Amino acid sequence: MSRYFYKIFLLITLITSTVFAQAEVSVEGEALAKEIEDEKKIKIAQLEMQLNEIEEDILNERVWTKSYSTYLTSLDVRKNLIELKKRIKYLKKYKNKASSKEELDSLLAKEEILKSQSAQLKDNYSVPFFELITPPAIDKQPEVSNPFDIFTGISYIKNINADFENYMKHKKELTKLINFLRQEAEIYSEIEKIDPDADTSLKEMINQKLERFENALETMVVTTDVYKKRIEVMEVNVNKDIEVQTYKLMFIGILIFIVFILFFLLKLAVKRYFTDSERYYMANKAINFSNYFLIIVIIFFNYIENVSYFVTILGFASAGIAIAMKDWFMSILGWLVIVFGGSIHVGDRIRVDMDGKEFVGDVMDISSLRMTILEDVTLTSIMYNRRAGRIIFIPNNFIFTKMIANYTHSSLKTVWDGIYITVTFDSNHKKAMHIAKEITRKYSKGYTDITRKQLNKLRSEYSLKNTNVEPRIFSFIEPNGISIDSWYLTNAYATLTLRSTISVEIVEAFNREDDISIAYPTQNLYIQKDRKKPPFDPNEGVS
Repeated sequence: MSRYFYKIFLLITLITSTVFAQAEVSVEGEALAKEIEDEKKIKIAQLEMQLNEIEEDILNERVWTKSYSTYLTSLDVRKNLIELKKRIKYLKKYKNKASSKEELDSLLAKEEILKSQSAQLKDNYSVPFFELITPPAIDKQPEVSNPFDIFTGISYIKNINADFENYMKHKKELTKLINFLRQEAEIYSEIEKIDPDADTSLKEMINQKLERFENALETMVVTTDVYKKRIEVMEVNVNKDIEVQTYKLMFIGILIFIVFILFFLLKLAVKRYFTDSERYYMANKAINFSNYFLIIVIIFFNYIENVSYFVTILGFASAGIAIAMKDWFMSILGWLVIVFGGSIHVGDRIRVDMDGKEFVGDVMDISSLRMTILEDVTLTSIMYNRRAGRIIFIPNNFIFTKMIANYTHSSLKTVWDGIYITVTFDSNHKKAMHIAKEITRKYSKGYTDITRKQLNKLRSEYSLKNTNVEPRIFSFIEPNGISIDSWYLTNAYATLTLRSTISVEIVEAFNREDDISIAYPTQNLYIQKDRKKPPFDPNEGVS
């Protein structure tokens, strides 16, 4: 019996220990399962945090995300429009009902709105990312045919390269966005592995989005190669044209530089040959004009391909321009006559008759269109103009139509000037003429000698018959006496100075003589009380 109870005790002990052991195992299993569940939740939470960070990065790629959002919107609009049309078609069968009629009117208005939206989003639902994956249109290659077009060509190359860089920037952004989407897809796959019961709709949406973006990237990769080759061809062609124009510009520059050197040497030779400053000035003007004209011809013939066509057009154009700008052409022709004819030089004193007025002055400049003179104080300004010191512009065409007198032509620097003084009829007029001649000879002797030498030089150029340079005295009968006219040579630039000196000297000399009286208008007044007043005689008392 004791052995029997002992076995029962052992059996009970064994069962009890087994139950307690199973209870401990069960508790430990529940704890382990809970721990695993917590780890899954933590892992999922970490993955969701990564998803949030990636979503923020994706939102920063606004260009592509906005385009994709527009694409989805266009699909929704198109889908709603199709369903709306089906509903409208259905309601038109029951339009007699009041409720159907009201709904039909409302849907028709909504249809117009959706049609307008659909028209605006047409490119988006036909091809996703149409504007982004399509490279910018390349403008027509500019023709670089002159130096100014070089800047146009450089700007063209800069613009197409900027468009290409912008296109590559979009491609880089798309590549970055696809990497973010792939990371999201991988994270959703990990979440699905951790939690098979997790919602997979977002994963499908991400995969769908990823597929569309990858297709867009493949299109951009293919398009980029073609687009890049087109840009390279355009750039090579434009650079070639720019190189041609640059070499042509360098050639013209070298040619113009040689022309400048030649004309500079010609100026040095002219300066050495012409000792007269006025002649050198005019020669220098002619050289400058020839220089500029030659440079213009060089430029024209380098940049005008069809010269015969240009000459024909220029012939027709010049005919019309010659009529419209007759005075200008005549002035240029007058300039050529003045410069090459040598009738007027800078520094000469001239007199010009314009519109009934006379102007006397010194030539300061002779341009291609006009002469510029400085009006001086002369007998003309004293007697007629009562003005002096004005700058007067004389068109060169006046050389053909107006009277222009040159007081200092060629080497002549003197002119004849005259003074007349009237003496009474009872004066010794021969003595008066002798006195006037002596005075004029005394004060004009220097100018007389100068003129004699100048006239001798002019004999080789002109036919000179009367070369008498001595003072000339003439007498004329006037109503109130005998006029003594004294003519003498004087400086063309200072006639008034010598005129004033000689006039005073002659008056003083006549006043010193008893038998010479200067005549001037006088009147005699008779007063008689006893006799009758004689009739008025207009010639009485005039001596």
